[in-house]
Amino acid sequence: MDLDGAFAGKPRNAAAVEAILAAVDVPAQLGGGIRNLDQIEAWLDKGLARVILGTAAVRDPELVRSAAGAFPGQVAVGIDARDGRVAVEGWAETTELTALDLARRFEDAGVAAIIYTDIERDGAMQGPNVEATAALARAVSIPVIASGGVSSLADIQALKDSGAPLNGVISGRALYEGALDLKAALDLLA
Repeated sequence: MDLDGAFAGKPRNAAAVEAILAAVDVPAQLGGGIRNLDQIEAWLDKGLARVILGTAAVRDPELVRSAAGAFPGQVAVGIDARDGRVAVEGWAETTELTALDLARRFEDAGVAAIIYTDIERDGAMQGPNVEATAALARAVSIPVIASGGVSSLADIQALKDSGAPLNGVISGRALYEGALDLKAALDLLA
């Protein structure tokens, strides 16, 4: 996530992202400040597997539809929510739009996934909002990826035990700090 780009409305950490893409051989996705088709195409051409559109999904839903049509399987919608309401512009502004309402806007658009982040829990190492994440995954046909607060194997197990049709889990801080063992997490999800 290029959080600087999300605040600025345009990518700010391109060199760092490009260095990561050159250094690893795993599928990578990026969100933050991506606001037009040219930027989407440029990032995909650089080797991203998927771009994530968040603020653009709220402000310019037609961009999401156009991008999903032009780049099948490579466009996700990032829904960052605070108390169930969508936050935009790097979480600086909370809208009146609910996460579910935003997700439903794209049911027929062909987006590859919804990445749902409860921003009150993101980076807090206090566990994900299992209830809200599971409810969203049950309410839409688009695959949902859980994000925000996933910091232990118990968190991953709780998401798995929810019975919701989740498509994946994102963890950040817990991996950086060594609180979550990636291999053990992958084994649990296998």
